[in-house]
Amino acid sequence: MTAPPPTPAAVAPTASLRLKSQCLSYVEVLAQSVSVIAPSTVPAAVLGLIFASAGNGTWLSFLIGMMGLVLVSWNINQFARRSASAGSLYRFIVKGLGGVAGVIGGWALLFGYMLTGMSTLCGFVVIARGLLEAAGLTLPSIVLFAAATLASIYVASRDVKLSAKAMLAFEGAAIAGVLALGVAVWRHQHFAFDRAQFTLQGTTPGGVLTGVVLVVFAFSGFESSTALGEEAKDPLHSIPKSVVQSVIVSGLIFIFMAYVVILGFRALGADLGKAESPLLLLSTRLNLAWLGAFINLGILISFFSCTLASINATARIVYSMARHDVAPRVLGVVHSRNKTPSVAIAFAGGLTFAAAVAPTFFGVSEFDAQGYFGTLCSFGFLSVYLLISLAAPIYLHKIGALTATSIVVAFLGASFTVVPFLGVIGVPGSTLFPPPDFPNNILVWIYLAYMFLGGAWLLTLRRSKPSTIEEVFED
Repeated sequence: MTAPPPTPAAVAPTASLRLKSQCLSYVEVLAQSVSVIAPSTVPAAVLGLIFASAGNGTWLSFLIGMMGLVLVSWNINQFARRSASAGSLYRFIVKGLGGVAGVIGGWALLFGYMLTGMSTLCGFVVIARGLLEAAGLTLPSIVLFAAATLASIYVASRDVKLSAKAMLAFEGAAIAGVLALGVAVWRHQHFAFDRAQFTLQGTTPGGVLTGVVLVVFAFSGFESSTALGEEAKDPLHSIPKSVVQSVIVSGLIFIFMAYVVILGFRALGADLGKAESPLLLLSTRLNLAWLGAFINLGILISFFSCTLASINATARIVYSMARHDVAPRVLGVVHSRNKTPSVAIAFAGGLTFAAAVAPTFFGVSEFDAQGYFGTLCSFGFLSVYLLISLAAPIYLHKIGALTATSIVVAFLGASFTVVPFLGVIGVPGSTLFPPPDFPNNILVWIYLAYMFLGGAWLLTLRRSKPSTIEEVFED
């Protein structure tokens, strides 16, 4: 199974050959953002880590994270309600802070989406290998990497509606399985009211705040529907709505699952903070092993769905940048029949595959690689969230729509991004945000090196193509 190659008729986008316009419904647009968040994977892979810090305040960490990212989404929607295009988040930054900041933001956003795809591709391989081993089968990891990547490229290249429907079906099934387990756990506890959680028993403010750091990572990518600006129906309505609602819907799922999983583990007398597969353990203890197997399968397809969504988002940002001559023009090619950015999709998928496989040749397990890629992707997203929050009031001032409320929300949104930044890079001498140990302490330097290369590339473009990229770099 391979991606359809560009036909001879496929050329750089013109007025008559562009992405398929206004073909995605609101639900399909929402599926893009929800699939990158991948809510079903968080209770299975991240919840225990948050609980280790926040304890009975885990639900509060999720609530604070959700509210903070609603502020960020409000800033994003100052632009999304007024304009839409492929890769529009980077274009939004241009409108507020100018072309230099916009291209830097696009570069950071590419990093976030690409590393998300790499992380979830590794997660797919980990789960797939476990399911195969349970069935007495084995396949080399590289075969699993290749199969998932080729399938993602094929679906993304074939038709954006097919891609959206696949993401909707896959993530929907996974979420349904996780929620079914959540209800079963709560029912087993006779729908008990857990006073320890609601009174934050044993919880410290520092623990809750540290939990927020991981919560923000869980929401990363909620804005990815903005990359569908050319393909969404009524984009000035459906995209802003999807940006906010993806945060709220995912946040409510997270809060509910945090509550019932902690309640279930307390009844079992087990330590959630040390459980590697908390949902599987709960389903086994409740004699619902069949549901645990279904959830594992759901998480598998959720990882695939997130990889597909990440490749979709990456490709459309690359496509948009190529259209403005800040990336090779060949990446702006549109497939003549499918009307998808086929070359950009192949590029995004190939890079995702190569980078995800590379650590395994140096003795790094797919599970560890998943964590490293997941941490790295947060740097890109946080940079963009900060830039968009700074850009919003400037843009509103330019168009004469600045209000006191917009200034306050922009300030709160920008301030909120500082917390996870400090949590990731650490503060020397701090007990709340201690500097990370090796190898996590070098991850920030990898990101800075990537951004340095982006800055050098930007300066080269400004010198070599000052006229052709004038539109992008206008301040």
